[in-house]
Amino acid sequence: MLLPKQFHFLFFLFFLVLNSFAQDKGKLVPFKKIIIDIEKQHQVSFNYTEDNIAGQELIPPKKSLSLEQKLEYLAEKTHLSFENIGNKFINIYKRENESQIICGYVFSSTDKKPIENANINLSNKNQVTTNSNGYFEFKEEDAEIFFISHVGFVTKKIVTVNPNSKNCLQILLEPEITELKEIKTNAILASGISKNKDGSFEIKPKKFGILPGLIEPDALQTMQQIPGVNSIDESVSSINVRGGTHDQNLFLWNGIRMFQTGHFFGLISAFNPNLAHTISIYKNGSSAFYGESVSSVVAISSTPETAEKNSFSAGINMINADVYGKYNLSKKSYIEVAARKSITDFVETPTYKEYFNKVFQNTTITDFSDKQNVDYRSDKKFNFYDVTLKYAQKIGIKDQIILDLITIKDNLEVFQSATFYDINRSENNILRQQNYGGNLAWKRNWNDFNTTKVNVYNSAYELLGNQSNSEGQIVIQENTVNNNGINLENNHIINSKFTFNDGYQFNEIGVTNLENVTNPDFYRKVKEVLRTHALILEAKYNDTISRIYFKVGTRINYIEKFKKSIVEPRIQFGYGINKNLNLELLGELKSQNSQQIIDLQKDYFGIEKRRWIISNNSTIPIQKSRQLSLNLTYIKNDWLFDIENFYKKVNGITTSSQGFQNQLEFVKTTGDYEVWGTEMLVQKRMNHFLTWLSYTYNHNNYHFPDYEYPIFPNNFEVMHTASWAGIYEKNNFKIALGTKWTSGRPKTSPNNALIDPSNPTLVYNKPNNTNLHIFSQINFSTTYKWESENGIQYKLGISILNILNRKNEISEYYRISSLTNSIEEVETFSLQRTPNLSFRVSL
Repeated sequence: MLLPKQFHFLFFLFFLVLNSFAQDKGKLVPFKKIIIDIEKQHQVSFNYTEDNIAGQELIPPKKSLSLEQKLEYLAEKTHLSFENIGNKFINIYKRENESQIICGYVFSSTDKKPIENANINLSNKNQVTTNSNGYFEFKEEDAEIFFISHVGFVTKKIVTVNPNSKNCLQILLEPEITELKEIKTNAILASGISKNKDGSFEIKPKKFGILPGLIEPDALQTMQQIPGVNSIDESVSSINVRGGTHDQNLFLWNGIRMFQTGHFFGLISAFNPNLAHTISIYKNGSSAFYGESVSSVVAISSTPETAEKNSFSAGINMINADVYGKYNLSKKSYIEVAARKSITDFVETPTYKEYFNKVFQNTTITDFSDKQNVDYRSDKKFNFYDVTLKYAQKIGIKDQIILDLITIKDNLEVFQSATFYDINRSENNILRQQNYGGNLAWKRNWNDFNTTKVNVYNSAYELLGNQSNSEGQIVIQENTVNNNGINLENNHIINSKFTFNDGYQFNEIGVTNLENVTNPDFYRKVKEVLRTHALILEAKYNDTISRIYFKVGTRINYIEKFKKSIVEPRIQFGYGINKNLNLELLGELKSQNSQQIIDLQKDYFGIEKRRWIISNNSTIPIQKSRQLSLNLTYIKNDWLFDIENFYKKVNGITTSSQGFQNQLEFVKTTGDYEVWGTEMLVQKRMNHFLTWLSYTYNHNNYHFPDYEYPIFPNNFEVMHTASWAGIYEKNNFKIALGTKWTSGRPKTSPNNALIDPSNPTLVYNKPNNTNLHIFSQINFSTTYKWESENGIQYKLGISILNILNRKNEISEYYRISSLTNSIEEVETFSLQRTPNLSFRVSL
């Protein structure tokens, strides 16, 4: 006896068989319904005219048949022909008129998407349009020559060479080169450097040409060629953008905030120049998604925009050696590793010696040797390295996960001893600086119009100094930063002109400062933590027809500890006045909770004397900036003229953050600085030759209302800066020669009339009352690349900094000499003539 469950199963099976049989012997169904069902089942689109299928009915094919079998069945039962294009589009023709039909598809050449409502203008004055799949058709006798047009694309003329072909034409339309795009150039200062619509500069290291003194696309050295960006002491750890201090710049590496930016205490970038794919530099008008900065933003990404093949390279120069490797684990995943290490452990090159002399002049290390002249001995060890790792994995067609890790470390050990009047003195100095970072990012494309990005990051920085001497005193100083957070960003494409972004960011930063001294004993440890929440809204309008680019956004910060909200609006506006002339307006309000200060100039042996601290909303205020700039760019006949006027004011600065070495060195007060100026660039390209001349004018003043001299020039004011370069690039040979000239930075002179020679005490004039001598330097570089028969590429580079070996003074201060009990002038100079040689092999 059958159980109920068995009965139900047999009944269902019987009904299924009966239903299948009924389909085979079923009723006639309208042809249009049949092809709609096929479209849904097989994810295809049919292209046809209503006249071809009107009134037709037939028994539908079995659903179990393949697509090709169904098309064969339909062709057999009707007078129609079916053309299957890539199992995506199917064209339907009347069989007797096949040779009389011309059909085609119209796609965009940029994204290969179909163009709907494109106009097909026939020679007989008739017109047809494309459907949602970009498909069109017309009779052969209507036209042998026709034109295709659509707003935003270049009109294309088509001649039907073989009108009897059964295959449809596949036509690509090129986007119309709008006037707004024409005024942008892809070679500002050098190949691989361009300027975007949002006012930012973009560097593509893998397309980078050459600049004077550079043989590698070092991000932080390259950005100093941009007008308005300078370094008053030749250090990438002291980059000043429009009068700001280095710590007021935000440096991001794959979304990780970096607190250490230089190796060799600032003479070379801490970011491997052979790794980055895109470097974006914002002097003003940065996106609302960038916070914690009152000056510029430097965002470095090592993620390629398109898939790349496996590669390996290795190189060496007179400072370091490096290796790079990328391996595709599958079609959807790859791993990338890069490592770089100094060669100073093995050899002291002329380049290393010049760098060492530059870094350690007028520090406690050289002071020790300068004061001793008998039996002086020294043993020094210096090295650095950086390692990066990237793992990328696509999940399906909508998701991608990327993991980035970075390690940067510098280590210095110096042992010194001397015998003076039968007394032996010795010192052992250890200085370590390191930055670790990690970022895990997830990106999902929900559809063609909506994307979400989420990333979780951490950055840990440590600066450690340990000094011991023969008297038994040990001094330990430590500055650590731990920064972590999460970012959420949603991108929405409303239409071809308008996009909208929104997001949320959480950031936590903790800073610890430690001082531990023995003989006499002293211990101090201070730790501060600050948590910030930010809501971001941003909208962009980009109309290539009216040549208008407009981006507006706001960032609303909430600081938990202070229960304080800060609103930071941003604006970017561009208008193409005509095809050669473009106007650009940028503006922003920004804030910053962390900064670097100098407690004593001899901290950390006077080499890396800055330590990170965070705001307490009183004696250490939150820094706030406002900036506005107006830019005019003219491009014609390979000429480029660019002029930008700007105004910038930063409130909440402290005297400790400005590096004073005059009467303000031990004064604790707060104030602001105000800077305005002009940046100009003239550039001309002639075949393989590119030359440019830039000039920057800055007027930069401090305002400390509680000080006896409330207004005086900024320490980082370089009133006049001019640069010139001539660059020649042909095939694999590149050569560059350039010069840089700047007026001297401010300094404070002592008032000699008030100094008592018997008891000298420093008495200064008004702060920054005079200036150093002008800075002038000529630099040279050249590279040559060649390839062997087996496809291995070789690259040789030579550079010389300061060819004329000019002795440029970059700082000057005064102190009381312990040896002579008199006032002495202490001068610091830039690099002397410094050669460098590099060699690289790429597979």
